[in-house]
Amino acid sequence: MRMRNIGIVGAAMCALVQPAFAKTIAVAPGDGAQARLQEALIAAEPGDVVELGAGRFSLTDGLSLDVNNVTVKGMGAKLSILDFSGQQGAGEGLLVTSDDVVLRDFGVENSKGDGIKSKGADRIVYFQLRVEWTGGPKETNGAYGIYPVESKDVLIDSVIVRGASDAGIYVGQSRNIIVRESIASENVAGIEIENSFDADVHDNIATHNTGGILVFDLPNLPQMGGHNVRIFDNIIVDNMTPNFAPKGNIVANVPTGTGVMVMANRNVEIFDNVLGENGTSNIMVVGYRFPHNDPKYDPLPRDVVIWDNQHGRAGWDPKFRGGKEIAAAMGGSFPAIFWDGAGGPTKAPIVSDTVSALSLGLTDILADPATASPVPLAVSTTRPAALPAIKLPDSMEAVVR
Repeated sequence: MRMRNIGIVGAAMCALVQPAFAKTIAVAPGDGAQARLQEALIAAEPGDVVELGAGRFSLTDGLSLDVNNVTVKGMGAKLSILDFSGQQGAGEGLLVTSDDVVLRDFGVENSKGDGIKSKGADRIVYFQLRVEWTGGPKETNGAYGIYPVESKDVLIDSVIVRGASDAGIYVGQSRNIIVRESIASENVAGIEIENSFDADVHDNIATHNTGGILVFDLPNLPQMGGHNVRIFDNIIVDNMTPNFAPKGNIVANVPTGTGVMVMANRNVEIFDNVLGENGTSNIMVVGYRFPHNDPKYDPLPRDVVIWDNQHGRAGWDPKFRGGKEIAAAMGGSFPAIFWDGAGGPTKAPIVSDTVSALSLGLTDILADPATASPVPLAVSTTRPAALPAIKLPDSMEAVVR
């Protein structure tokens, strides 16, 4: 476990591509900060740096950036603070819709909607940021903290997110993704990779969430068939915060006490993580067990590999229908690893971890969990060929060195 730079520190930076004519546009907090900061984001040209001074920017509306190759840089995640406590609308704190953007070294607090969202923004870097709802877990908090969607080449590095009512760090419908060395705490989902291809999630801490790390694929979205996701070298412990997602959200179904949850994805590797103190289970692999009308959607998980993880206590308080009864039948504790049985034996995960691991035998994707007939999952000694590591453009990695 490397955990290279979990701390939040200010640092000198360079944009992905820095033209000779690039300039720095400095914005200080104080009177008129809303207009001055948005004006700077509009006036910025490719290669420019919008520099946030130290202090608290009291904002009444969301901000937006749609210029390519711009850096927004503060003095530190606890020093330059975009405070949306007085936000009048319900939108994002900051919305980015352009490519080659670097966001670094500032904090976002109490946005009415998502903290920082980027849409269709390729080669985007989130570095040394803090997104927080300072009142703690509440249903009225914004849904997502860090929220890139529909993008290619995404780097999320050394961020802290707390209090999101859906997911603290969420990457959706994207491709070629790294989430590393970050902390997600007191969210419903700590980190979520959804309907995405080719992602590495490593060296993070996910704790005090409802669920630590989720890998989901959902129907009726432009990009489906999530695959090639590696979850490794993370600390995923004590995810016991009661679920506070608004009713109707898919994550409202995540049981309190979930470590890692894989739903309807393929080619997922979970290895070399530290897991424990998750009251439902440390790792669960399940199908999408809700009605849908999308003929192109495959609700089954498949080709999931669980290897060489370290397990602490799990399963003493399972929070899903039928869980307590299954636990009672097993002597009072639910297994550290379980598969719901979706798709039958050919879809079973490959497991090497020497802890309690069960199939619930629910081969029918719409079966009631209360009808489960648990059987042990076999322990494997042969690991399939590993997925390749994700490689981002060198220009993105240079920003965070």
